Amino acid sequence: MTVRTRIAPSPTGDPHVGTAYQALFDYVWAKKNGGSFVLRIEDTDRERFSSRSEQAIYDSLEWLGLKWDEGPGVGGPFGPYRQSERLGIYREHTEALLSRDAAYRCFCTRERLLSMREARRAGADSGYDRHCRDIPRDESDRRAAAGEPHVIRMKAPLEGDCVFRDLLRGEIRKAWSTVDDQVLLKSDGFPTYHLAVVVDDHLMRISHIIRGEEWINSVPKHIRLFEAFGWEPPVFCHLPLLRNADHSKLSKRDNPTSITYYRRAGFLPEALLNYLGMMGWSMPGGEEKFTLEDMLRELRLEDITLGGPVFDIAKLRWLNARYIRENYTPERLMPVLENWGLGRERLLEVLRVAHSRLEILADWGPLTSFVFSDSVPLDPQALEIRGRTSDEVQEIFQMAVWRIEGLPEMTPSALEAMFRNLGEKLGLKLRDLTRPFYVAVSGSKVSMPLYDSMALLGSVMCRVRLRRAIDCLGGFDAERRSRTIQRYEDLFGRGNY
Repeated sequence: MTVRTRIAPSPTGDPHVGTAYQALFDYVWAKKNGGSFVLRIEDTDRERFSSRSEQAIYDSLEWLGLKWDEGPGVGGPFGPYRQSERLGIYREHTEALLSRDAAYRCFCTRERLLSMREARRAGADSGYDRHCRDIPRDESDRRAAAGEPHVIRMKAPLEGDCVFRDLLRGEIRKAWSTVDDQVLLKSDGFPTYHLAVVVDDHLMRISHIIRGEEWINSVPKHIRLFEAFGWEPPVFCHLPLLRNADHSKLSKRDNPTSITYYRRAGFLPEALLNYLGMMGWSMPGGEEKFTLEDMLRELRLEDITLGGPVFDIAKLRWLNARYIRENYTPERLMPVLENWGLGRERLLEVLRVAHSRLEILADWGPLTSFVFSDSVPLDPQALEIRGRTSDEVQEIFQMAVWRIEGLPEMTPSALEAMFRNLGEKLGLKLRDLTRPFYVAVSGSKVSMPLYDSMALLGSVMCRVRLRRAIDCLGGFDAERRSRTIQRYEDLFGRGNY
């Protein structure tokens, strides 16, 4: 078997350390077996698509040294490698499923689907009720030809079990009665994940699907499609999810999860890769510090354990410190520091903002240190907003996090407009609103201009600091977070949580 693996991120937000974790094992397994590592961009969610996010994916993988053999910017024999450029391929395969009675058109209106979900909300079954499953094919063809809006759904078996094998877990059995008739092609002609991933994995000749265990419950849908097309499924290997210290799923609410954060904070790519390699796997001799070449030599997928690896930033910092001390002399570290943030271009960028606040050159250090720091000291009293409770200030910080996450670009003018809009919605004067943000971002009440400072830090670092300010004030429990989401949606509409 020619080993071909793939990483298929969606460009809808910051590149996640979970993506790097999966990409590492995909990359190593392909290279260990003389195969190919493929990058595919799953950009079918057009509402949340971000070109900035797509570029960040490329930058992050290149920074980590996980260079793809096929994919955007490289090409390859099985392209295109962006799903938005493969719509004709998906339509063709959907027609094949319709002709084999393995799929059907669903004409249910949005209103009917919403009403059905409301009626079922109290019960355990939240799937589609198969209302359109038995519409005769000639009637379905007529209605589609007349332009009636519809989606195309998979016909899942109504009885029996789906049995498949996972490389780490062995045989897994799931009753077909628990699998709904998944939408495959949306009314706008874009595929859902489930159709696109099966078609692409087959046509790109992927031999091993190495991904997170959150996809295990979707495998029966994929098996059904592989069978309907008459294709042999790849080998499935579902990696254990990265966890917080309390063993909950790693989330940006509890830990920085963006690869961009770790790069901007000054972690070394080889240290981050080493640490991710320790998540669920270990060297035969138990060594904690090892290279990518060591992992290429020693990795066996079946040795991955399923205990739920805890992503511990303190342990990562310890490992990163070992790399700095043991792998870098001061002379060798100097160009790394320059590339990280002390090069001429970056210093000039900071100087343009700090210039008007400098009285003597020695002011440079205390004035700009927050730009080069992973975190800043926080005083809860300095985070107060006049007339607002601590809980309300936390809500305001959280709303700002969501507003920043939605900005197409992190410029001073965009940030000023965002803060003015936030202040108007919350009934706050701009000066009162922004005062605690100076402290949250820079650690000081007196600093460089706020919007310029935040633009220098970038979206990821700003959001990390605002979340730390929330924690400094006590943090959210589930109930308060739910209330904050509701209030945010009342003011701004649905956000990216």
